[in-house]
Amino acid sequence: MELGMIGLGRMGADMVRRLQLGDHRVVVHNRSREPIDELAGEGAVPAYTLEELVSSLPTPRVVWMMIPAGQPVDDQIAALRPLLSPGDIIVDGGNSKFSDTIARGEKLSDDGLHYIDAGTSGGVWGLEVGYCLMVGGEDAPVKILEPALKTLAPENGYLHVGPSGAGHYVKMVHNGIEYGMMAAFAEGFEIMHESRYDLDLEAISNLWNQGSVVRSWLLELAALAFAQDPNLDHLRGYVGDSGEGRWTVFESIDLDVAAPVIYMSLAMRFLSRKEDTFGNKVLAALRQQFGGHAVQSTAE
Repeated sequence: MELGMIGLGRMGADMVRRLQLGDHRVVVHNRSREPIDELAGEGAVPAYTLEELVSSLPTPRVVWMMIPAGQPVDDQIAALRPLLSPGDIIVDGGNSKFSDTIARGEKLSDDGLHYIDAGTSGGVWGLEVGYCLMVGGEDAPVKILEPALKTLAPENGYLHVGPSGAGHYVKMVHNGIEYGMMAAFAEGFEIMHESRYDLDLEAISNLWNQGSVVRSWLLELAALAFAQDPNLDHLRGYVGDSGEGRWTVFESIDLDVAAPVIYMSLAMRFLSRKEDTFGNKVLAALRQQFGGHAVQSTAE
């Protein structure tokens, strides 16, 4: 199929590459010119303005955004809206708040435009292994997107989870769970790091992935981090958050659902900005490994 991609950062650029491996025609646009030129050199169709992007696509046009949540999404929609026609599809693949997605979809429907939310997990490894896609929206436009979804995802790696906002809702909870899992690993590794034994944390990470009930991709990434820096000496234990954990906590409160593990894992991220512990270094290292998130070095 043919589609446009707006936002050629870490994930957006690699999603373009994976789509091209599946023989899709991708028109690419970005605020800065360099990523457009790079992907054009790899076979993508460059579009240096939104007008170029829209005019380069057949109807119904599919425009996929991989940009930061919040105001940047609203600004991009405002710029796109007058250029598109009834039946065209905008996809938000970022980590937008699900309630914002519902509101945006309702406004765009007034112009006959479809708004699809595609919660995307896979980080910087998605090009190689595929992206897990949690999709919300109406059946008909999701069906149009299906060829691209099948290319982006590994086998059984995408699901149409419900109506508008459902994709971002499921991705929000996914990230809340991720916070808790990461916190448990960080605490365990800190206990071992501070113990009376001289333990090889890389070897233990690899060991636990051989039949253990805690085997996981996070453990594989922990092993990579320890291989690069056994004591994580180059990292500060400063752990950022991009919103989804907070939204999961707010939603649990609204639903009267106790979620103490997720609550505490979020609180520990706040505490990390004041206390530089080994466990927090593990958290920072894991975020860097799976998402390419910025970290603070001990030299800063």
